[in-house]
Amino acid sequence: AAGADIKEMAPKNFVECYKENFLADWDRVARSSLPIIAAVNGFALGGGCELAMMCDIIYAGEKAQFGQPEILLGTIPGAGGSQRLTKAVGKSMAMEMILTGDRVTAVEAERKGLVSKIFPPEELVTEAVKTGEKIASLSQPIVAMAKEVVNKSYELPLQEGVLFEKRMFHSTFATDDRREGMDAFSNGRKAEWTQK
Repeated sequence: AAGADIKEMAPKNFVECYKENFLADWDRVARSSLPIIAAVNGFALGGGCELAMMCDIIYAGEKAQFGQPEILLGTIPGAGGSQRLTKAVGKSMAMEMILTGDRVTAVEAERKGLVSKIFPPEELVTEAVKTGEKIASLSQPIVAMAKEVVNKSYELPLQEGVLFEKRMFHSTFATDDRREGMDAFSNGRKAEWTQK
């Protein structure tokens, strides 16, 4: 199982946690400008589920399970689990998972939008790598812009998000890759990205 080290946390007290800003570095994954794909092939519980939710795409093995069981330890999620889970699956499902500590299967997670796709365990990593390679073959400045606009949808009201997207769309017209992509499409050829 992936998650936080409970034995490491057990002796901590409020003052230590507050002074150390405990778990503050965990969101580095979410702040990465590079797309990150999680391939969950087992238990993603507590910190493991939080870490998976910081990724841009989550693929799951057929037997994967997800949960925020902190309530069973007398605590609550501390690395964004309550916030990201609610945005991913909605308030009711997030409340049920967080208030009971119950897990969901890969099938339930996919149905609720927490997971993009489910694969047999032996294909999971291969499929995640394939998706990563597909993304890596595209214009990286444009990929970074696309990631930024999707992430902003979590932070901005709809009208502000749409305006931000439109401005970022307009920004693509300052790139060589937008010009190359549209020219390649118009002329029926494969784009040769310059990364500019």
